[in-house]
Amino acid sequence: MTPVSPTLRFEKALYRQGVTSIVAVDEVGRGALAGPVAVGMVVIDTAVKRIPPGLRDSKLLPEPARESLEPLCRRWAMHHAVGLASAEEVDALGIMRCLGLAGARALAQLEEQDAPVHDSTLILDGNYDYLNPSLMRPAKVVTRIKADRDCASVAAASVIAKVHRDRMMIAHDLEYPGYGWASNKGYSSPEHFAAIAELGPSALHRLTWLKQPALVELSE
Repeated sequence: MTPVSPTLRFEKALYRQGVTSIVAVDEVGRGALAGPVAVGMVVIDTAVKRIPPGLRDSKLLPEPARESLEPLCRRWAMHHAVGLASAEEVDALGIMRCLGLAGARALAQLEEQDAPVHDSTLILDGNYDYLNPSLMRPAKVVTRIKADRDCASVAAASVIAKVHRDRMMIAHDLEYPGYGWASNKGYSSPEHFAAIAELGPSALHRLTWLKQPALVELSE
């Protein structure tokens, strides 16, 4: 089956309702055993140009394609940011609170770039607004299931976040060798579990998740 190509239909429908700028939001690393959870954001407005060719949800792209698309996505967006929450924070606070925490950090980065955050509507992938509970000032959030597949702006945010987190995990593979993070990026695999059994957990593992492997999500 041919992968679905994202479009700007949903974004343009929001513009027709009076929205002038959009912050598109997607997360990666939610189901990993090790490393941070990352929330990527891009800002576009009504003057948005044609989407980068070949753009897809990051999960549908091989690593070389994501690496090639990432700089195109950054140039296409008015602003972009990636917020992180660490494995230690995931253990202490739980994954949903950490999604909000990472998202709040990404929004703070956008504010530092003078992005029109407070005047924007946020498109959040999924069906649950994990972001507003972590914000001091409420944001206008629209949730959409499969937004990373269907909405070009959210797909761009997913690519930027995925490449950012993958590069971090590749660097950590040198710091904590033996877990195969350069290939598995911290997600569960037989080799990853075997390395944990042999070496024990590292400082970047989510210890609460290792105690409950049945709860680990294999998707990104």
